[in-house]
Amino acid sequence: AFDPVLLFKMLFIGYLFGIRSERQIVREIEVNVAYRWFLGLRMTDKIPDASTLSQNRRRRFASTDIEQTIFDTIVEQAIGHGLIG
Repeated sequence: AFDPVLLFKMLFIGYLFGIRSERQIVREIEVNVAYRWFLGLRMTDKIPDASTLSQNRRRRFASTDIEQTIFDTIVEQAIGHGLIG
C-alpha cells in the first residue's frame, strides 16, 4: 500500500502542470528528479502505477475540490508574504 499523501501529491503534480493522464504523470515522475524530490522518493523507490493513481482519484477525491482548495491556499499565502503582486 502507498501513502495517501504520496498519491495526492502525484495527482497535485498533474493538476499543477496540466497533466491529465495518470500514465503521463507516472512517466514524468519516473524521469523528473524535482518531482521525485517533492514526493520524497529516491531514484530507486517504486512509484505507484497509473491504475493505482486512477483508482485513488476516483475513490478518494471524486466529489471534492481539494486540489483547487490547496492551490488557492498556497496562492493566498504567497500573496500574504509579498511573493506575488
